Amino acid sequence: MKTLKEAAIGSTVKVVRLHGEGAVKRRIMDMGITKNVDVYIRKVAPLGDPMEVTVRGYELSLRKADAEMIEIV
Repeated sequence: MKTLKEAAIGSTVKVVRLHGEGAVKRRIMDMGITKNVDVYIRKVAPLGDPMEVTVRGYELSLRKADAEMIEIV
């Protein structure tokens, strides 16, 4: 299982599944990150947190803790 946290900068990945419970999972889905959506990894902050991604045409910053719950392929 590979997570969004492990994705390389400059790569485009597809979301396979969301882990997590209740409000956390709902918040990730509300940001537009759902099953089968493509996510482009734009950059990662100097200390590694947060990471900046492009989803559905808009830019989004994600904490590593949230990125760990997003399974990709």
